[in-house]
Amino acid sequence: MTTMVSSLELIRRVPLFSMLTASQASSVANAVVKRRYKRSEFIVEQGKKSNALTILLTGRARVISSDARGREVILATMRPGDYVGEMSLIDHAPHSASVMAEVQTDVLVLGQMEFARCLPETDSMAYAVLRGLVWRLRQADRKIESLALMDVYGRVARVLLESAGENAWGAEENAVIPGRVSRQDLAKMVGASREMVSRVMKDLEERGFIATQEDGSLIVKQHLNSLG
Repeated sequence: MTTMVSSLELIRRVPLFSMLTASQASSVANAVVKRRYKRSEFIVEQGKKSNALTILLTGRARVISSDARGREVILATMRPGDYVGEMSLIDHAPHSASVMAEVQTDVLVLGQMEFARCLPETDSMAYAVLRGLVWRLRQADRKIESLALMDVYGRVARVLLESAGENAWGAEENAVIPGRVSRQDLAKMVGASREMVSRVMKDLEERGFIATQEDGSLIVKQHLNSLG
């Protein structure tokens, strides 16, 4: 009985569940499973799916994002009452970051089916808004990772690749960013000075990664991926 009360009280403190009815909250509390993680053990791993919502009961964990070279940046620290996994449960994409226990950490785990019962219908406007918010959060995580881990070359390359569109190439080797690419706007997006961005863009052009057209549009070569 004590376990049920503590689980129910914690669930009531999680913003995601703050609007649940008494019966819904009780149902969620009945569905959660307790787990314990040792120090340095991963609760979730970047690039993988856990198909569950995990709520910290005790302990502490850190949210870590890493790039292809293995460089890491700590995005946040999680404490009792915080939760992880909700984004993947909403958009069904892999985790955008890893969560590692800093000390022995007890959690409550809620499965995908039970979590789905707390969401609006998938064809509703509310669910569409949720998916949009999750997409924005993932984009923000990528920008934080980029600012922390990449040099200016890498950050400029990533912005250009995203502007060109991930699926813009197809079988082609090049993609086009229409309209004039503002160095000032690029500088604001990557967190560098306009002068630095101008030097990077000039160097990228000289090295054949990009090419400026007469109308100001920019051709982006597919091998720019090696920098971004």
